[in-house]
Amino acid sequence: MLSRGELSILSGLPRTTPRSEFLITVANSPREHAAYRVLRHREFVDRQALFDRTDVDDIDDDPRTTVLIATLPDGTIAGGVRIAPTPWAGSEHTDIGWWFGSRLVVADPGLAAGIGPALVRAACAHVEQLGALRFDATVQDRYVPMFSRLGWQDRGPGPVINERSHREMGYPLNRIQRTVDGTKAVLAEALAPFADQPGGLGATGFRGDDGVPLPGTDVIAACDAIIPSMIERDPEWAGWCSVLVNLNDLSAMGARPLGLLDAVGAPTTSHLTRIIRGIGSAAEAWRTPVLGGHTQVGVPSALSVTALGTTPSPLPAGGGRVGDTVTLHADLGGSWRPGYHDRQWDSTSSRSSDELCAMTSHLATVRPASAKDVSMAGIAGTLGMLAEASGTGAEVDVTAVPRPGDASMGAWLTCFPGYAMLSTDRAGTRRTVPTPAPVTTADCGRLTASPGVRLRWPDGETTVAVASTVTGLGVA
Repeated sequence: MLSRGELSILSGLPRTTPRSEFLITVANSPREHAAYRVLRHREFVDRQALFDRTDVDDIDDDPRTTVLIATLPDGTIAGGVRIAPTPWAGSEHTDIGWWFGSRLVVADPGLAAGIGPALVRAACAHVEQLGALRFDATVQDRYVPMFSRLGWQDRGPGPVINERSHREMGYPLNRIQRTVDGTKAVLAEALAPFADQPGGLGATGFRGDDGVPLPGTDVIAACDAIIPSMIERDPEWAGWCSVLVNLNDLSAMGARPLGLLDAVGAPTTSHLTRIIRGIGSAAEAWRTPVLGGHTQVGVPSALSVTALGTTPSPLPAGGGRVGDTVTLHADLGGSWRPGYHDRQWDSTSSRSSDELCAMTSHLATVRPASAKDVSMAGIAGTLGMLAEASGTGAEVDVTAVPRPGDASMGAWLTCFPGYAMLSTDRAGTRRTVPTPAPVTTADCGRLTASPGVRLRWPDGETTVAVASTVTGLGVA
């Protein structure tokens, strides 16, 4: 994928014709931008007469607009394309993850078959790196076949500009689906031996939930493991997160934490000490004791924690119904964890114990119809899991999703966000419980009859984020 530096994309014409090597880069200098503007004017104003005097518009003045150029070995700029966030009703400056490509131009028609597609492919990769979840373009009819070969989808007729017909087209960005497939899609097959056991994978109504109600008691048990590479790389943070994710599980169940059990393995005593230090710091911050566990040194890094909590009436993930309003409860404070940009949002390490404990008890006070804590599947993937457990699908209103200013929409909907909970309630339900100070709460979607997760955009269009069920475990 492209960065502000360079990405070499060598392409050209079919082998029966001479090849022309070129380099796709981000235009950074005034000279490069000027050369691209000259190509545009020559093509769209002088040759095609699509514009009367100039093709320059407000998008060119947007500082977020990025121009990709194709440069030949002698330094000649042979083509370019621009990409920018789409202005939408209500805001001209908020990037909601909806980007638009335009002004694709190639200087030499003889090279168009190589440079044109390469610029389009580079633009698709670049907008996804920037956190886009939707990428559109208005394409002249004669170029629709090329875009279709590159995977673009026809979304209907576009404008007629100076007697030239256009089509509206979109490129499917599958960031959310890839996140889901990489984190949760294997669960049904992998856990099949447990599903055949009496009571396996949880009681009816809580199958595959964040926590497990122990039969005949008010006790809720939750268990999470930390990725070994994270334990190796950042042992104290791994220890902190092992407590965080478990207490988030209890929070989503509406349970009050009672204590923790840990199982820790480390290659050295020094590494073990750092892991334990992280667990201890988090346990103290959330005022939840570590009751015991298992500790081993001289082995590969491993860490899992079990949390025990209590509630007489646990909140199910599968309590949603078609038409329910989806609400996101999230702490937007903090920043990206160093070394985990766009993957882990750290909203908890700077919070006080009072704030952390208030957030942990938040959903127990609200008592929604269904609830689930946001896991490594991200906000969109976790909503898909809640919908699957409820026997529904879900739709997210992109403009209503609260998020930190430093997070792109693509990153925010796919990252681990620290403290974030999803809940649903019957449409029209009024909340009378105050929200704890660190938490931002917003209605941002609804449960639907169609499986999967869709994103609704300001123009009324919907795009598929998750094609079907997430885990395959089915209705809770």
